[in-house]
Amino acid sequence: MHRRNRWFDGIVMLVLIAAGCLMLLPYLWMVLSSLKSNMEIVSGSHALLPQHPSLEGYRTVLEDAPFGRWFLNSAMTSVVITAATLFTSALAGYIFAKHQFKGQKLLFILILATMMIPFQVVMIPTYLITAKLGLVNHLLAIILPNLVSSYGVFLAKQFIEDIPQDLLDAARIDGAGELRLMVRIIAPLILPMLSALGIFTFMNAWNNYLWPLIILNDESKMTVPLALVYFNGTHMVNYNVVMSAAVLITLPVIAVFLIFQKQFIKGLTMTGMK
Repeated sequence: MHRRNRWFDGIVMLVLIAAGCLMLLPYLWMVLSSLKSNMEIVSGSHALLPQHPSLEGYRTVLEDAPFGRWFLNSAMTSVVITAATLFTSALAGYIFAKHQFKGQKLLFILILATMMIPFQVVMIPTYLITAKLGLVNHLLAIILPNLVSSYGVFLAKQFIEDIPQDLLDAARIDGAGELRLMVRIIAPLILPMLSALGIFTFMNAWNNYLWPLIILNDESKMTVPLALVYFNGTHMVNYNVVMSAAVLITLPVIAVFLIFQKQFIKGLTMTGMK
């Protein structure tokens, strides 16, 4: 029996390693292609390694375009969206989990229903509202529609429901108000969940492509995902430049995940899902 379990564990490990390699292959291909010349890529060569490695693609991205400005635009919008989402999710989750009010269940169901509506369905109404507010070609047009996350509210509610009510009642007896309860008791207890939600939110905000493409046409207001369109030529695509831009765009997401990896994994395993 012990030998059979070892064989099974070995097979599972091999399957997981193979799956991991397949998942990493596109990223490896992207990095190696960024080191090739455009002629080498379009020539149809299937060689994975570049014949003559070059950083020309990165030089073009960093010197021939305002990539630094786009990077700052993406960083600012992503950080603001992430911070606002964590705040609103924690606050709304606490209200739904620990307070009772008229119409609570109906309101929560309506919030959950928005999770099932694709963005493409509300894209035109959102654009018309944004245009009415005069926010076309403004970074606020990216931030405002993403200040609240229905998934974040749901996740926070599920997690906060597992916090013992006696703990909160004891804090109230000691004179703690609702704000102090949130800051001193609830926030530390839901930190793993907030870390996981924060990483998801930051990744989605950083990689958001469709909405900025629609709402922004001023070059100085572009975000980094739009750089992939900027470097596409009219008659020919500079693939090495596009791959270099894609590598630079991916690096912050990888860095954020590596920094908060432990909190991310802990948050996923402690979401309080029922």
